[in-house]
Amino acid sequence: VKVKYAEREGYSFCYLSRGEPGTQPSVLMLHGFSFNKDMWLNTIKHFPRGIHLVCLDMPGHGETTRLLAETYTAADQAKMIHQFVERTGLSRKPFHLVGISTGGMVAGVYAALYPSDVCALSLLCPPGLLYPPENEFIKYLRKLRDSANSHENPFVLLSLCSGKMMTETTLTFSFIGKGFLDLSSMTSRYSLRDNMNKIRAPIQVIWGKDDKVMDPSGAALLAKAIPSTQVQLLDKCGHFITLDRPKKSAKLLLEFYKSNCATAKPKKLS
Repeated sequence: VKVKYAEREGYSFCYLSRGEPGTQPSVLMLHGFSFNKDMWLNTIKHFPRGIHLVCLDMPGHGETTRLLAETYTAADQAKMIHQFVERTGLSRKPFHLVGISTGGMVAGVYAALYPSDVCALSLLCPPGLLYPPENEFIKYLRKLRDSANSHENPFVLLSLCSGKMMTETTLTFSFIGKGFLDLSSMTSRYSLRDNMNKIRAPIQVIWGKDDKVMDPSGAALLAKAIPSTQVQLLDKCGHFITLDRPKKSAKLLLEFYKSNCATAKPKKLS
């Protein structure tokens, strides 16, 4: 695995890359809010060497440029990621797009905005849906978002890491607070729901049955909205699927990749 950088109009993207683009589609993986590209390391080690894998530091995260002047709604992040895709040449051929948690919401919006880029879409416990049962975590987020002091309480995810992976300490209080408020704004909080009807790629949804962050009922919501959605619910698995069940999640992602990406062809030049 190599750490690489891509520059686009003064903006620097950092990413992990394993392998090289070939006849098979690449896989682009998007991590969750306040984490970084390393979130995928336990999963990608179970992928065969012949597949080109790219794990991106999301906008404002890890070693990717962090600008407080930018907005970080799901749509804004999808557009920034499209710049990365164009810069690195990933857009020459449809790829398998994978996103976990907030990365899943952004991945769904990306697939809706740029359908010709994506040959398959895998969403792991994504937010961006309107859940009928509002769990304690969502209630807490609502309270935090509506609080006048929300910018002073940014490390909302620290208590959710279950001792396996700490929230990335290089992120500043101000960025985490801003990023959280942007993602939970009225224009962004239901981004996946609002864009589902524009997604053209086959969809896979993976959810942990013990997820206390995003209610597993979200899987049924997606399946009802898009009947062709392939749903897998994992036993003994919480919100951090790549940490709780790395081998199982890799197996499911790979099976979906083989089923839907084998026939992907280069896009026609306009």
